[in-house]
Order: sequence, then C-alpha cells, then structure tokens
Amino acid sequence: MDDDAPDEAFKELHTGDIGGWGVAQIAAGTGLAVYVIWTGFVQPGFRRVPLRLQVPYIPASRVQVDHVMNLLRGRKGGLVDLGSGDGRIVLEAHQQGFTPAVGYELNPWLLRLARFKAWRAGHHEKVSYRREDLWKVDLTECKNITVFLAPSVLSLLQKKLEAELPEDALVIAGRFPFPDWTPYRVEAIFLQASEETSLRALEGLMTEFFHSCTTNERKREIEELLNNFAQQTGAWRHCLFFLSNTRNEYVMMYSLTVFENLVNKMWIGVASQDKMEIRSCLPKLLLAQHKLVPYFIRNKLCKVIVDIGRQDWPMFYHDFFTNTLQLIQSPALSLLGLVMLKTTSEELACPREDLSVSRKDELRKLLLEQVPTVLGLLTGILETYWDKHSVIASTPPPSPTSGESVELLGNLFQGSQYSKLLCQPMAALDNESQQLCCLVLECLAHLFSWIPLSTSITPTLLASIFHFARFGCDIRTKAKTGCFISSNSSSSNGQLNPGTMPPTSNGGGRNGEQTEGSKVDRARLGVLAMTCVNELVSKNCVPMDFEEYLLRMFQQTFFLLQRLTRENNAHTVKTRLQELDESYLENVHLRRIESSPQFPIVEFLGLLFKYTFNQPTHEGYFACLDIWSVFLDFLTTKIKSRLADRESVLNRYKDALVLLLREVLNRIQFRYNQAQLEELDDETLDDDQQTEWQRYLRQSLEVVAKVMELLPSHAFTTLFPVLQDNLDVYLGLQQFIVTTGTSRRLNISAENDCRRLHCSLRDLSSLLQAVGRLAEHFIGEVFAARFNDALAVVERLVEVTCYGSQTSLYDLETAVPSVLKPDLIDVHAQALAALQAYSHWLAQFYSEVHSQNQSQFMNLITSTIDASSPLITSKVPEKLLLSSCHLMVSITSTVRPVFLVTLPAVRNIFNLITTENHPRRLPQEAHMLVCRALSNMLLLPWPNLPESEQQWQTRSSNHASLLAALTREYKGIRGTVNITPRQPDLNNMKAVIQQTLPVLRDLVDSVSGESTKSRQICYQSLQESVQVSLSLFPVFIQQPDVTDEMLAFFLTLFQALRVQMGVAFTGQIIQTFLGMFTREQLAASILQEGSAGCRVVQKFLKILQVVVQEPGQAFKPFLPSILSLCMEQVYPVVAERSSPDVKAEMFELLYQILHQNWRYFFKTSVLTSVQRGATEDTMENEAQFTAAMQAFGQSFLQPDIHIFKQNLLYLESLNSKHKLYHRKLFRTSMLFHFINVLVQVLLHKSHDLLQEEITVAIYNMACVDFDAFFSAFMPEFLNGCQGVDASQRSVLARNFKLERVLVCLSCSHGSSCCFQCGFLPSQQLLSRLTCISSSQDLPSFTQSVQRLVNDLRYYRLCNSSLPTGTIKL
Repeated sequence: MDDDAPDEAFKELHTGDIGGWGVAQIAAGTGLAVYVIWTGFVQPGFRRVPLRLQVPYIPASRVQVDHVMNLLRGRKGGLVDLGSGDGRIVLEAHQQGFTPAVGYELNPWLLRLARFKAWRAGHHEKVSYRREDLWKVDLTECKNITVFLAPSVLSLLQKKLEAELPEDALVIAGRFPFPDWTPYRVEAIFLQASEETSLRALEGLMTEFFHSCTTNERKREIEELLNNFAQQTGAWRHCLFFLSNTRNEYVMMYSLTVFENLVNKMWIGVASQDKMEIRSCLPKLLLAQHKLVPYFIRNKLCKVIVDIGRQDWPMFYHDFFTNTLQLIQSPALSLLGLVMLKTTSEELACPREDLSVSRKDELRKLLLEQVPTVLGLLTGILETYWDKHSVIASTPPPSPTSGESVELLGNLFQGSQYSKLLCQPMAALDNESQQLCCLVLECLAHLFSWIPLSTSITPTLLASIFHFARFGCDIRTKAKTGCFISSNSSSSNGQLNPGTMPPTSNGGGRNGEQTEGSKVDRARLGVLAMTCVNELVSKNCVPMDFEEYLLRMFQQTFFLLQRLTRENNAHTVKTRLQELDESYLENVHLRRIESSPQFPIVEFLGLLFKYTFNQPTHEGYFACLDIWSVFLDFLTTKIKSRLADRESVLNRYKDALVLLLREVLNRIQFRYNQAQLEELDDETLDDDQQTEWQRYLRQSLEVVAKVMELLPSHAFTTLFPVLQDNLDVYLGLQQFIVTTGTSRRLNISAENDCRRLHCSLRDLSSLLQAVGRLAEHFIGEVFAARFNDALAVVERLVEVTCYGSQTSLYDLETAVPSVLKPDLIDVHAQALAALQAYSHWLAQFYSEVHSQNQSQFMNLITSTIDASSPLITSKVPEKLLLSSCHLMVSITSTVRPVFLVTLPAVRNIFNLITTENHPRRLPQEAHMLVCRALSNMLLLPWPNLPESEQQWQTRSSNHASLLAALTREYKGIRGTVNITPRQPDLNNMKAVIQQTLPVLRDLVDSVSGESTKSRQICYQSLQESVQVSLSLFPVFIQQPDVTDEMLAFFLTLFQALRVQMGVAFTGQIIQTFLGMFTREQLAASILQEGSAGCRVVQKFLKILQVVVQEPGQAFKPFLPSILSLCMEQVYPVVAERSSPDVKAEMFELLYQILHQNWRYFFKTSVLTSVQRGATEDTMENEAQFTAAMQAFGQSFLQPDIHIFKQNLLYLESLNSKHKLYHRKLFRTSMLFHFINVLVQVLLHKSHDLLQEEITVAIYNMACVDFDAFFSAFMPEFLNGCQGVDASQRSVLARNFKLERVLVCLSCSHGSSCCFQCGFLPSQQLLSRLTCISSSQDLPSFTQSVQRLVNDLRYYRLCNSSLPTGTIKL
C-alpha cells in the first residue's frame, strides 16, 4: 500500500444494491475497492498460488487505514486481514473494537515486524498474526475481511471468498478490485492507481451521482472528491485515458471539464512538454471520436481545443486555425470544421476576462485577418451545396396569380445580376446537406455579430444567404407539433434537429418522419438565413461603400416577403407561416430605407401587413406589432421634425395606416376574430400582472393609439361607426328586461343568443377603451376644428352611462350569470372610464365655448353626475363603484364647474359621506375617492372667474363642515385616551385612526400643487385634527402600525402644507419626533426589517428630508440634532446590516443635508465661487462632514447594489453642484481612499452592472489632480496589490499611461478601428476621427482603467496557477 500523498482524491462514494450475488465492492486507499458480500456457496477447490512471488510489500498510509476504518464503521465482530504486512490494519481494527483481529502473512520478517509493533503499542496479547497459507485458511466464520493483494491473486481468491464467506460478510479490497465483482461503494482513488482501476471507480462515482436515490449530502461529497481530483498534478493524463476508453457520457463530460479547468486556470503552470502533448493528443482524439460520441461531448472537446488556441495561438500553436480551415475544406470533416469555426468565433472574438487586454486585441486582430478567407470558404460551401442540389427543370406555365408579383419584382431588380438567381427553383437538399448548411449559417450569424461591415461580405455571399432564406417561404405542409425550432434559442451544433431522421446507408427508415423532419430543417434554414441578415442590418453605422449592399438586402427581403405572402388563400399563407419562428422578420429596420427612392416602401408595408395578419400564433402577431410600433414611432418623430412637408409624408402612408388601424380593430373584436380570441386566457396573471387577453388587447391598442396620433380624423371615422353599431345592441337590451315582483331578468336564454351577446359586449368593452385613447386628439390646437366629432363621442358616452345606471344592468339576472353579468358590468365600467378620459376636453369646452353653449355644457355635466351618483353605494359591484368615483374626481379636479356643488345628486353624496353612523359605509378606497371629489369642489379655484367671485368664505365654511364630519370620531379619541388604554379600547381607537388618517392624507395630497388659498383653507379645516394627531403620537409610539399611519399623515403635511403650518408649529412637531425616537426605539424598529416599525423609521427620515430641504434659516437650528440622529443613532444600527430601505432613506437624508445646507460646512462667498485661485473655503463642522463622507465610503464596501448606485450618484451630484472632490479636506484626506475603494469594486466584480458609472466617478476624482493620481496614487495602489510581483506592477503602471489618441466623432470610441461604428481602418474612418489629448479625456481614461483591472485580474489568475518556485510571467 502507498504512503500518504497530497494528491489523494475522490473520498467517500455511494452505497447501493449489487444484484444477484449481493456483492458490493468498495475501494479504500490507493485504488481501494471494497466489496460487501451476501452469497451462497459455489464449488470449492482452489489452485495454490505462490504469494511470495506475486504479492510485493507496500505499506499502507495513515489515510488509507482511515478509509478502511470508515468503511467498517457500524460493523461488529472480528476482522481478518489477508496479507497483513506489518499489521497496521489489524492493530487499528483492534483499537476500534474489532475482536478478534487476526492477520495472515507468509513473510516471516513482516510477521516479526507486526508483532513488534503490537508489543510496542501494548496490544501484543490481544491481536494475532499467523504465518499460514491463505488458501488453507478457514474463512467460514469471518464477517469482516480486508484484502490488499495483487490482481493475479484476486481472480482466484474471489472464488474462495464466494464459497466460504457468510451472507452478511464485508470484504474490503485495496489497490486492485476483484475482476468479476461490481463495486458497491468506492471510498477513494489516487493517481497512482492503474488507469483502468481509476476509470472503473470514476464510472461508479458518476453513475451514483446522477442516480435518483442519491441524497444531496452525498452529491456534495462526490462533488468535493471530483474537484480534488481535478486539482491534482497529472490528472489530465488519466482524463485522456478516460476519454479514449469509456462510453460513459458523465465520465467524458467530467474529463473534458478537467481539461477545461486546466487550460483556463492553470495553463501557465503546465510544463511545456505536457502542453505540447495535450495540443497533440486532443485534436487526434477529436478526429478519432467525433462520430462516435454524442454531439455535446464533441462540442465540449472542440471548446477545450479552442481554449488552448486562445492561450497559445499563434506562437505555440501555429497550426490551430489552419487546422480548422483544413477540416472545413475536407468533405468528410466539414461538419467538424464548422463546429470548430463557430466555437472559435464565440470564444476568441469576445474572450472572457482571463486574458490580458493586449492578448484580446491580438486575438481580434488575428481573427480579422482570417475573415476574408473564412467568408470565402463559407460562401463556397453554400454555393456548392445549392448548385449540387438545384432542381433543373423546364420553365413551367405562369401561375394565374403570379403576374403582379413578377412585374413588381422585375421592376425592383431591373438590371440586377441577382434577379434571375433569386427566381431559380429551390434546391432539394437532403438531411445531411441541410445540417451542414445550418451550421454554415450559424457561423455566419455569429461572425456578422462582431466583424465590421466591409467588402469582404461580397454580393455573392449575400445572394447565397438569401437563397437559403427562401426556404422559409416555400413550405407547403404543416410540420409536426414539437418539431418547431426557434432561431433565438436553438443551435444545430452539427446535430440533426428533433423530428428529423438521420441518413441511413441503405436509404431505409420511416419516410413519413424523414419528410416531416426535412420540412422543419427547411424552415429553420430560412430562419437562420434571416438571422444573418438581421445581424447585418442591425449595425449602428454603415460605411459608404456598404450602402448599396444594404439596399440590396432590403430588396431581397422584399422579394422574400412577397414569396411568403404570395398566395391569395389566407389559410395557405397561415400554414406556411406556421413553420416559421416569429423572429423571421423581427428586425426589418424600415427606417434605414424609408426614404430611399429605389425601394418600394409602400408596397413593402402592404406585404408586411399581409404577413402580420396571417400570423398563426399570438407571439408571431405580437412580434409583427412590434415592427409596426417601431416604424410608427419613427414616422411620428420624422413628421415632428419636418412639419413643413407633414402632409406629403402622411399622404404617402395614409392608406396603409388606415388599413392597419381597421385590421387591428377587427383583430380585437369577436365579431371578426372569435376563434383566436376565445383561445386567450383571461384568468391567469403573468409576471406583469395581466392576463393573456389583457396583454393582447393592450398591445393592439398601443398600435391603434400610435396610428391615431398620426391620423386622428381617419381614426375617428374608422372607429366611431363601429362603436355605434355595438352601442345599438347594448342600448337595445332594455326591451328584453322582464320584471317579476322584486326581481329583474334579462330575457335572453338561447345558447346561441347568449354567445352572440357575450361577443358583442366584449367587443363593445374593447372599443370603448379605444375611444378613450382617442380623447387626447380632440384637445389643444385642434379643439375648435374637431369640436363636433368630440361632442358626438361625449354625448354618446353620457347616453350610455346614464342608460346603464338608470336600468341597473349590473343587477339583472341572466341565463349565464358567470359570463353575461361580468360582461355587463365591464361595459358599464369602461363607458365611465372612457367618459373620464374626455374630462380634459370638457375642461377646454368649459373654458373656451362655455358662454356660447352654456346649456349644452350644463346638460353634459349634469347627466354625467346623474350617471355616476347612483353607483356610489356599497350595493354596487366594486368595479363599477370605483369607476364612478374616479369619474367624479376627474370632473371636480379637471373641469371644476361652478354649479356642480348645487346639483341635487352632489348634495345627496355629501349627505351620504357626512351622515354619522351611516349603515352602509363605502369601501375604504371608494370612500377616499368620494371625499377627495367633495373636497376638490370646495377647495379648487373655479376657472374663468376672478378671485372676488370665488366665494372662498362660503366654500371654506362648507369644507370645515365636511372635515368636521369626517373627523368626528377621530377627535373624540383625545378626550378618552390615557397613557395605557385597555386592549378593547385600544383596538377601537386604532380602527378609527386607520380609517380617518388615510382620508385626510389623501385630501392634503390632492391640494399639494394648488393655489395658496386652497392650501390655506385646507389647513384651517385640518388644524384641529393635526393637533389631535400630535397629542396622540406619544400614546401610540409603541404601536408601529398606528405610528406608521400617523407619520405618513405628517409626511404629507410637511410636503404640502408646511408653509401654512408655520415655523413655530412645524418646529414643535420636529422637536416632538426627535424627542420620541430614542436610540433604543430606532434600533428595535430597524432590526425588524420589513416590519411596520421599519416603515415608521423610513417615514421619519423622509420627514427630516423635507425639513432640511426647506430654504431659509427657519429650520437651520435643527441641523445639528438631525445630523446627530443620523450618524450617532441610525447609522450605527444599519451600517453592518442589510436594512436596505432604512439605509436608502438615511443616505438620502445625508445627501439632502449636504446639498441643501452646503454652507453649514463650507462658508463660500460669491467672490470665492467665481474666482480661480482664491483662498480655500473656511471649513466648519468638520467632524460631522468627515463622518458623513466615511459613511458614504463604507457603503461602497457593502453588497447592496442599489445603495451603491444611489450613493455613487449622490457623490457625483455633490461634485457637479458643489465641487466636492476639489474641496481641500476631501482632496487631501479622502480622495485616494474613495478611488481605491471604487477600483477594488471593479477588481472584485461585485457590481459589474455599474462598471460605467464607477469608471466615470473614478475619472472625475482623478481629474482633480491627474499628476498626483499618476505620481502618487497609482504607485501606492500597485504596491498594495497582492498576487503580483514587481515586474508585473511595472507593466501595469506602464500600460496605464498618458497618450494622444484618435477618437471617433460619432460614438466617442477611441481605437485603431471603430468596431462600434462598424468601420475598418480606412480613409473614411480617418476623416471621422479627431486627435485629442488623453491626459484628461474620459474615453481614454476609461480604456486605461478597464485595461488595468483586466490585466491585474489576469496576472493574479496566472500567478495562482503556477507551481511554487516558478518564475512568474
């Protein structure tokens, strides 16, 4: 047995069933295999074996002995060690309680040594060592046996054990397993074990890991064993053997993971000879095994080889890329070469951060040099396979429907050498060819995602891509469900797609399935080809010499769309579209060619229209609506920027947009689209808290609204007649209402009639929402011109709402109450909501033409109130109740008619709200809305009237009466409460407080932006309630839910009415709060994160934020107390805890203190602020300022990214407004500390989402004094960096240098070629670049910081992978 070694791995493994013999083999020690045996007897008889010649002595290590004891844990009785050597296992077994413990050994010298060790340990009389031939030893009574013998012995010994051992025996075999027994538990494997033994043990491990019965704890143990093995020097040699000699997919994937870890994390520390061997062996293994292993194993092996190329190409692996090109050119290995090429593009074009920046740049440059060759090869493959499988046939007779298409296409491509090519018959590709072409297109798509546009992308290549894009247009038969493949999420990987039949040598197979698979691959070829096109047209900038290519791509896309929708039969088009991913035309980028005279944009929109409304799936329809939305947004922006030719632009697209509007409206109506709409789920909510139907309706209405913005008049003439038709059905329901006693019933019971009514009501609800979206296009400058149209809509809506309220349709009994009753309620609610949308039109009506049409306006308002007031009762369904309340609020806040308060309906509502102990109180939300409406009537100024006619005194009196009624119970609490109220009384008081304060808070909030007079009257009415609240606050300080409500009320008061409250009373409130919130109170509240107490602290801090933002000197005396509260009471509690909400509010308070009260710390004079070179500001309250800055600094060390982002923005704001970074105190004692913290954050990648913001902040700090940054900070920072040596620090410092660079004027990227803009180094690029000094420019500094961080990480990774004593890179 072996000595202890540092490279032991694969510690404990599993326990499981072992089959017929009940034999388990368990490994313990070096290559240790242990077997638990439950067996019957087999024929006796054994051949004598000369053990002295076959079993060498190798002492067991301490770890190996421990493994044996671990496996014996829980067992009792004696132990027999066959081949006991120096007796250490026997001795240890005795010490662990196994009696008797016996060892058999033929070597007399080892026998004496064993007895000596037992004597020295004091156990020589308790253990037994015998010199006997193990073949003659009787084992029939033995239940625990250890065997450490050679393989040639074990094959014979297993027969003796099977014959003699009892059924419950446990056999532990060390070093070598029994040849014919299956391992039951593997305890450990070492690299010194034979490769075959290690492979068998690893296979057992992996099988156990993925077994359904394996516990999570056991899986964690196995993971640790596997990780330990992977870290051992030389593990890769075993893995190479495993890959060559196993068919276990788990073992192969694990072995490749070991190689991947070696290459990516430890490659620099690998010996040169080993690297050379690996570079040689893995490609040979790939060539030998790529057809035998699963595709994901092959792809993983390809990635490992590419990872080696990423490290060594071209210096040490000069033939890496040429090998890939040779594979592509070899017909038998093309598929493998394409997988290698795609992997190379993915891994080398945008490598991970385990490479230095210079290496990344080198790899990109190397790949760019190969791009023309690669594109030429891929073009050749596409052309070859197309030509090889092209159908050569005589010209067929023209199709009866093809005349228009051919004529338009001929005009479009007139004079183009590719027009004939694109009209060629489709190639008939077999499965293997389709698979190869899919891989070529995937390679091209990834290459196009990063290479710049250039002439390397030849017209021939574009024509070939569009040839294959045609496969998406010529699918005749629907493929099987489940065979559909998305280009967004699927990759061929050189693997036949699901649903396809692999090619067979004899041409056999299930022809039907193979045909179906072929159809799927044909569709997928089209989608992949369009993905290539999308990558090209998505580039931000296009060189001048590529504009012709771009136009040609759009022309060819037009051709494809024409082919795709060429059938007049809608069902045929839908069937064809069923095969395509909705992303087939996801990036049309119409804005690129909208103005090109060479492109028939209107005809293209016609094809896109047909493509959109023949989509067979909702997702495809949504994707098309997104295309339309982008185009409509572009058109809207274009028209707003070119008002002079607005009409000509609109006239160009008017017919298409009207057609789009009409069809989208049809799609949301059951009358035209019942089959599809009934499939939509209207119950289950998605992540956005909307049902599938609501999402469908919302996205459709968004497009409708965008068309309305462009063509409001046409939208009205299209929409209003359709609405009228549906309204007639709704208004005609009155004739079917039958009254019997006290019940009212809708006398429509036939199933077909109920279904038709259901569809009509659903359509009416949708159309009412669309009409509501039209409201904004009747106001403003077009009010007079479109007055009659708007008046017709509003009158119709008023009629509908009045009809619904008078007939109480929501209260009818119906034949299908679960369907029709919700429909009736929804229509009524949507009518109220649509009428609410026209409140701004009513306000403009009241302001501009009220005097000419006074009676008409009054009738509209009166009818509106009459329609909504009957619904303000608790008997009405909540949806209707809330809609009517919102309508009331809009009328009182937006329209504000003078006569409103005199209407009988309004008086009734006033009495309803103010009546004491009303038996049927409204729900809380409705109650708040009605109170707000009543308050608005009394507080908000009436339009068109001078101040003298506003009747403020009367209105003030009425408002005071309203508030007195609302707060009657609340004010009564003050007279009955004591310091320790009884529990029943306390609950009643809490209920009153929680009912009253939200209403008062809402009333205050509603006047926050109104006139001073309105706010003054509001506060006068509230004054007593505010006093009551302040007196009750100390009583309920221990009741967080009540305190939370009170502070929410006070917060709203401070935000809206602090001027009206006056300085003295405001100061009294602040003083009360500061006195009540002790440190213990704050700590107890904050520690209960998410609780009511935590919310109390948040609101308290928000109140203080309002206080410190108040201009003037009135509240300045509170600043020291507020700062003390922040830094001495709140901050110590939240500093080391998450408490994100409280922490965010506390730092905002600190920011507001600093920002709004800067002169509290810095006495800045006007002269000092405008003069350069003036003396430094006088610093006051330095200790408090320093403490605040330290708190900000500490927050950057915490994991909460939201706090980090917030505080970084605060510091940047303080710098931009007050030159924080330039202040002497900050500059001399804090600046470098902040820079250091921010750089460390970048290094540790803890907030990668904020990389840009962090880098900008570092730049702003560094530019305070660049000389000091480079001469003082950088050397100090680099000297403090762990994990790098002096020479590496020197390189890092040298790379972070000042230089002059060329910066792209379009995108501000500085480099030798602008990849962002898609420009290669050329004369065109040079004309767009300007030379600026990088000593103070942000792009260069950002690049230097990113390089510093990247290279520092890289050096640390390299150094950590080197063996001890190695000279570092």
